[in-house]
Amino acid sequence: MAEANAPRSRLIFILPLLIFAGVVGGMFIPSLLPGRDPSQIPSALVGKPAPSFSLAPLEGLLANGKPVPGFSNEDLKGKVTVVNVWASWCAPCRQEHPLLVELAKDPSIRVVGINQKDNPDNARRFLGTLGNPFSAVGVDPKGRASIDWGVYGVPETFIVGPDGTIRHKHIGPLTPENFSAFKEKLRQTPPA
Repeated sequence: MAEANAPRSRLIFILPLLIFAGVVGGMFIPSLLPGRDPSQIPSALVGKPAPSFSLAPLEGLLANGKPVPGFSNEDLKGKVTVVNVWASWCAPCRQEHPLLVELAKDPSIRVVGINQKDNPDNARRFLGTLGNPFSAVGVDPKGRASIDWGVYGVPETFIVGPDGTIRHKHIGPLTPENFSAFKEKLRQTPPA
C-alpha cells in the first residue's frame, strides 16, 4: 500500500515547483525576448493622478540669482510637465542630461527634477557643470517620493498632463535613439 502512495507524495512535492516555474517563466521570459525594449515596462500609475508629495528645494541652487524652488504634486497642474528622477552619482543621468537641457528650451513644457538620495553639494555641482534644465528641483533624500512614483532606479522620466495625470513613464536614460519617440509622446499630451 505504501508503494501506491509514493507517486502521490512525489506529486505533492513536484506540483509547487511546477507552479512556481510557470509563474516565473510567464513573468520574466517575455522580458528577455529579442526586440523587447526594457524601458517599456508598463506602469500602474499611467493614466492616474501623480502621487501626493511635497519636496523641499535643493538648498543653495540658484537660477538667474534666485533660489530654484522645490515642488509638490499640485505644482504639476496647468502645463505639460516632464518630471525627471536623477542623481549626481548616476552615470546614465549625466549622459541624458543634454537632452533634458534641450527639452527645457521648449516654452510649451515645464521640466522639473526629483533629486534622489543625493548629496546636496554633489547635486549642485552636477547642475552647475552640466547646466540646469529644471524650473524646480525637489530633493528626495530617502527615496520615499520616488517609491510613490513607482521608480525602479534612476534615471526615470515621466510626462504629466496639465490636469496632473501621469501620461507616460520612461525607464532608463533618454538617449539620441529614443528621444524622438519621447518627444512624440510629449506632442500627444494635450496642452492645458
